[in-house]
Amino acid sequence: MHAQASQSEAAIEAVNISKSFGPVPVLFSVSMDIRPGEVHALIGENGAGKSTLMKILAGFHDPTSGHIKLEGASVQLPQNGAAEKLGIVLIHQELNLAEQMTVEENVFLGREIRSKGFLDKSAMRAIVQRYLDEIGLDIAPSDRISSLTIAQKQMVEIVKAVSRNARVLIMDEPTAALTEEETEAFFRQVTKLKQSGVAIVFVSHKLNEVKAIADRVTILRDGQRIDTRPAADLTPDMMAQMMVGRELSDLYPPMHEADVDAELVLEVENLRAPGVHNVSFGLRQGEILGFSGLIGSGRTAVFEAICGLLPIESGTIRLYGRDVGHLSVSAARDAGLAYLTKDRKEKGLLLDKKMQPNLTLFALPKFVRNLAIDNKAEAEALSRAIRRFDVRARDAEVIVGKLSGGNQQKLLLAKIMESDPKIVIIDEPTRGIDVGTKQQIYHFIAALAAEGVSVVVISSEMPEIIGICHRVVVMREGQITGVLTGDHINENEIMRYAAGLKREEIH
Repeated sequence: MHAQASQSEAAIEAVNISKSFGPVPVLFSVSMDIRPGEVHALIGENGAGKSTLMKILAGFHDPTSGHIKLEGASVQLPQNGAAEKLGIVLIHQELNLAEQMTVEENVFLGREIRSKGFLDKSAMRAIVQRYLDEIGLDIAPSDRISSLTIAQKQMVEIVKAVSRNARVLIMDEPTAALTEEETEAFFRQVTKLKQSGVAIVFVSHKLNEVKAIADRVTILRDGQRIDTRPAADLTPDMMAQMMVGRELSDLYPPMHEADVDAELVLEVENLRAPGVHNVSFGLRQGEILGFSGLIGSGRTAVFEAICGLLPIESGTIRLYGRDVGHLSVSAARDAGLAYLTKDRKEKGLLLDKKMQPNLTLFALPKFVRNLAIDNKAEAEALSRAIRRFDVRARDAEVIVGKLSGGNQQKLLLAKIMESDPKIVIIDEPTRGIDVGTKQQIYHFIAALAAEGVSVVVISSEMPEIIGICHRVVVMREGQITGVLTGDHINENEIMRYAAGLKREEIH
C-alpha cells in the first residue's frame, strides 16, 4: 500500500498519548499513525520523547492517558514485549541478541519448533536459511552472534522480526554504528519489508537518511508533536530547524586560526600496536586535530594505545617534549591525557548508577579526603557539571541509564573534564545524538581549544571533521595516508586518502 493511504487504514495509531513518570510529564497528547507499506520517520532532539512513544507503541510502557489503535480498533497492548505476538516488533538501539548463541537459536529463542518432544533443529535451520537468503545475508544459521559484525547483527534482528510476522516494525537508530555501504544494504532490506506491506517506524538522528528512506516524518519537540509531513516536502535543514525550534546556521562555531608556532604538547613517532603500523604525528596546544578514515582504519586503536588501553609494540610518545614511555591508564590521566570512548554505554558510563559516582569516577583521587570520599565535594562537582554541560535530567538522583543519549554524552564529557586534562581525545563525539546537542558539543570543543586545551576528534561524520578541525589526519589500514590543512580539508580529499587513492602528506 502506498504511503498516501487514508487515516483509517493505519496499521497502528497513537491517539492523544500523554505519559508522565511520577510527577514528570514527558509526552503531551501526541498522535501519530503508521500505515502499511510506509516508512514513517520519528525525529526530535534527545529528550523530545521519541523513546517513550516507541515503547508505548510496542507495549513496553502504558500511556498515562490516550490510547493505541491497531488496524482501527482500540487495544490494550500486553506488557514487556509480549505485543510481538500481535505483530509489533521493536528493535532496540542496543541490540537484543544473545551473543554466545547461534543465529538460529536467537531467531527462535522462546518459540522453538519441537517434534515429538525434541527440538527440530533441521526445521529451524531451514527456515532461518530461507530468511537469510531472502535478505541476501551471507552468514550461516550456525554462526555465533559474537562472531558477526554490527551490521550483520542488525540484519539478524530484522530476520527475527520477519520470522515473527511483524506487521509493525519499530527501529531505534538502526544505522548508528553502520558504515555507508552497510547502511545502503540495510536500506535495501527495509525497502523490501515496506513493499511486503510492513508498517515501519524509523527513528534516526541522521537527517539525510531520513530524507532518503522515509515516506512521512513526524517531528517531536519537548514531548509534543510539532508536525507530520511527507518527507518529499522537507529538507534535512528544515527538519533540524523544526526539531530544535531555532535556526542552526551556527551549528559549527567560528573557526579560530590555530597557532602554527604553539608548543607541541604530544608527539608520536613510529607507533606500532594492534591494528596500528608506524604512525607518527604531532598535536599543538589549543589545536583541534581531526582523525578521519573508514571504519577499521585504526583511528581508535592509535589513541587507545597512547592512553594505555592497548599494548604498544614499539614507538615513542612525548608529552611537552619529554619521552613518557608507554603509559598506563592512570599514568595517562595523571599526565593530563583524557580519552572519551565512542562506546559510552559499554565502556564510558555505569548505566545502573546515579550521575554523581559516574561523574567523579575518573578523577576519584581528587575527591578523597582522609581515606574517605568527600560526598559534599562530589555533590558540588555534579551541580557545576549539570550547569556547565547543560545535562538535562528529571533530578540529580536519576539513574544514568534513564538519561537520553545526548545527556549521557554530556555527562561523559563532564566526567573526563573533571580530571582537568590538558589533552582531550574524543572518539565519535556526536554518535547517536540529536542536532541540537551536537551544536552544544561543537561549541564546547571550540571553547576548550580557545582556553588552550588540545583536542583530538576521531569521527566517522565528515561534516563535523570539516566543520571544527584545524588539521585532519586521514588513516587507512592502520597507517596515516595524509595530513590535510586549509582548503584541502574537504570531503573529496578526505575520501581519496581514506580509500587509498592518494597517499602523501600535505602541510
